[in-house]
Amino acid sequence: MLRTILFKVSMYFYFLCWSPILLVGLISKRLNRFIVGIEVAGLLLLARGIMGIRYAVHYPPTMENGIPVKPNGNARTDGKAIIAAKHMSILEIAILYRTIPNSFFIVKRELMWIPIYGWAFWRLGLVPVNRSRGHTNMKKLAAVVADKIMAGGTLVIFPEGTRVYPGARPELRRGLLFLAHELKLPIMPAGTDSGLYWPRRGKMRPGTANVYFEPLLPCNADLDEIATAINRHSA
Repeated sequence: MLRTILFKVSMYFYFLCWSPILLVGLISKRLNRFIVGIEVAGLLLLARGIMGIRYAVHYPPTMENGIPVKPNGNARTDGKAIIAAKHMSILEIAILYRTIPNSFFIVKRELMWIPIYGWAFWRLGLVPVNRSRGHTNMKKLAAVVADKIMAGGTLVIFPEGTRVYPGARPELRRGLLFLAHELKLPIMPAGTDSGLYWPRRGKMRPGTANVYFEPLLPCNADLDEIATAINRHSA
């Protein structure tokens, strides 16, 4: 537990030290994304150095003449799909951000209120939603997301709606289906076991956290299909 406390204190000061640099990054979206990318890479190195947490990303195999082969690059995360991911901790957010070019996330509105970081999130193109009002205006949300995808972005959404503990299997929210139908985009499920090493609360543990991209599902897939795929390799 002592190492967990050391890491979290170090992470707090790490974020604090990056604050003035993020202010500089607000000059332009490209500079902001570059700076945040370096900060995220440093966070992953900090987790590895103090906690011994590494990570690995796994893609579904491709087929050549009916024979499975390893994927050549990451052609499936090019903005032509909605990434529907398991959410257990900050760790998989960092991994997804590092892995998926031009990614943007749908987040709760309160994150945008964090001094300096909230401004950086806005510059990154994160899309805030107001959960306290109950139903989100999905038509308006879809229009905002469509504009960002047309500009080359890739949407990452956490359809369970919140961070979960290993073994938890909450129902997926239907907003994912609305966006997929409205935007006519396939869905790429992504599972993770990051909560085993960087849990929502409590002691962190060394090991290799995994993110598993699953084969694409059509935009008319149902929630059970998507949930099965997300949880196939999740903790």
